[in-house]
Amino acid sequence: MAFDPSGRSRQTAIREPMRDMRGIPSRIREEGKISDVSYVLITPARNEEEHIEKTIRSVVSQTVLPEKWVIVSDGSTDRTEEIVGKYLDGNPWMELVRMPTRSDRHFAAKVHCFNAGYQRVQEIEYEVIGNLDADISFEEEYVEFLLSKFQENPRLGVTGTPFIEESAGTYNYHFANIEHVSGACQLFRRECFEEIGGYIPIRGGGIDWTAVTTARMRGWETRTFPEKTCLHGRPIGTADNSKWIAWFKHGKKDYFLGGHPLWELFRSVYQMKSEPFMLGGFFLFLGYCYAFLTNMDRPVPDELIAFHRKEQMTRLKTIFCDALKLGPRH
Repeated sequence: MAFDPSGRSRQTAIREPMRDMRGIPSRIREEGKISDVSYVLITPARNEEEHIEKTIRSVVSQTVLPEKWVIVSDGSTDRTEEIVGKYLDGNPWMELVRMPTRSDRHFAAKVHCFNAGYQRVQEIEYEVIGNLDADISFEEEYVEFLLSKFQENPRLGVTGTPFIEESAGTYNYHFANIEHVSGACQLFRRECFEEIGGYIPIRGGGIDWTAVTTARMRGWETRTFPEKTCLHGRPIGTADNSKWIAWFKHGKKDYFLGGHPLWELFRSVYQMKSEPFMLGGFFLFLGYCYAFLTNMDRPVPDELIAFHRKEQMTRLKTIFCDALKLGPRH
């Protein structure tokens, strides 16, 4: 894709209403409706042939199109790159970047892919940068809705929505905190993303959580808006794992990201009443205890751990206070 001398992408050349496969304009300007906030998207993808076409169709149908969308294939060996390639000619603001094939799978690789895409948007003017998973789909006004939140609140640094898993329903925010933003689709104000230094490549996971929590620690507001949802194609954390191993790994991750043991105990007990009944919470706490007993290294700064634990204890106190208010009156 070419750029003009000012460095701004030639997205304006295609800002005329585009037509989808049904011949219906997919982007129509209406006064007061379409956001003026410019954004770019980056999507790391590894062997996502089952889901990525839904993601592509969701993005190309948005009422506000990105200045650029970089899809980074992390050495995919299936039809992922072929599927992406079908959409490149008709959407010049899309780009496919290919990374070398590798045999192992770990979360840090997602950051390396994201950074490869990030390099491709350095010369573009934008106000918001989004990290979008390759198995996410949503309605056509989804991005416009989130961009409007940046317009309404200058201190909003990161935003997103709850996701719905096809097999598990809407994500439970009772113990997750409405200020957390799921990594399935995270939109960052550019200044916020640059201030926190982007994503940290943590092999064991927690990359998205670390970015959002660091943003709050730096004074930015972060918020999930439940008025909208996106659809997650596969149960989170189960790409190569059984449900039990996934919960065990969640517990380990809670430990090495600095979670307070009291919070983990109550979270595990609360999880036992949800599917998979009893065993999910048991394996969650077992993973945390295993990480504690083996003195697993914590890859996040002590400053962030202290901030995280303070937030957890504040939320736990709020939960107990709310429960007491709803209890029986004498």
